[in-house]
Amino acid sequence: MKQLLEALGFLALVQGVAGLLHEFTDLHWGLVQRLGFLDGYEIYASVALVVLAVALFAAAGSRGRS
Repeated sequence: MKQLLEALGFLALVQGVAGLLHEFTDLHWGLVQRLGFLDGYEIYASVALVVLAVALFAAAGSRGRS
């Protein structure tokens, strides 16, 4: 379970950072900007993904050794 939480946290972190880089640079990579229902809310969704990643890493850390 710990490895699953860490993997999901890593994916959320990568997508969140990619979304933020897309908004502030000319990098066109990631999932957030490709979802049409998030038009106008890409920065909020990217920040939410980064926060989710931190929460998943914290949950994985509290699981101890598995």
